[in-house]
Amino acid sequence: MTQPRPPPSSLDRPGDMPLAKCPRVISITSGKGGVGKTNVVANLAFAFTRMGRRVLVLDADLGLANIDVLLGLTPQYTIEHFLNGEKSLSEILIKGPGGMSIMPASSGVYELVDLDENQKLFLLNEVDLIADQIDLLLIDTGAGISSNVLYFNMAAQESIVIATPDPTSITDAYALIKVLSTQFNKKDFMILINLVNSGQEAKEVFEKISRAADRFLESLSIDYLGFLPYDEKLLFAVRNQRPVLEIYPKAPSSRGFVELAKIISERPLRDKGIGSVQFFWKQLLQSHQPLDREGEIV
Repeated sequence: MTQPRPPPSSLDRPGDMPLAKCPRVISITSGKGGVGKTNVVANLAFAFTRMGRRVLVLDADLGLANIDVLLGLTPQYTIEHFLNGEKSLSEILIKGPGGMSIMPASSGVYELVDLDENQKLFLLNEVDLIADQIDLLLIDTGAGISSNVLYFNMAAQESIVIATPDPTSITDAYALIKVLSTQFNKKDFMILINLVNSGQEAKEVFEKISRAADRFLESLSIDYLGFLPYDEKLLFAVRNQRPVLEIYPKAPSSRGFVELAKIISERPLRDKGIGSVQFFWKQLLQSHQPLDREGEIV
């Protein structure tokens, strides 16, 4: 197998700003589809690039990979080409708005758990090459509690669970937290409420999830991250395949994304000992509890 080349310059930080020693790995997830998760990832990534952060987005919504469509991008290669040894990691990355880099998804990513030792070493070494060239790895997971969703969430340092006022969204967000907590001992979660009419409505949604967790689950930390308002400008941005923050920077949702990026940046890591891209991949590839496709431990 040919030794892959270093990643493209789109990940380089301009000027003389120092390299980050410990990139943050954050999964953005949901129990239910249709809550605006991928839109949050795209605009949050753009907000971070405006703050001078080097962002890599992993499209891990394997069944409905669409962040490239949302941003009007057409990837020539995906992570499947990388895993098959056809392309290096630098060759599959594409550049998005604001200079963010995106690792396009593929339906073949489920095979991550079936790699042999040489393939694992190849992948870990390649990711190690870019670990000091990014500040943030944002993982756009699928929705629900499938094996793929659980794998990506259990490996991330931090997980943001998105919910809306829709009762099924609330129920499914709690179900996702329950599975990750009881089966994989993940105890820290951030909750983001999307598509609400007011901060009061957002708080009410959060309290429903929090009360259920306090009653039925043990030793959890569930933090209220904030809310994003329903905004017609966001719908216009989707139709134009652009981040709303890029084309409507003064829109209510755009202000929300800027504030959200600031809150996350100022939020200290609970466990700094697990903080790196390498940790993410090693957890993902070397899990001792393989899952079946329905998300149950086998």
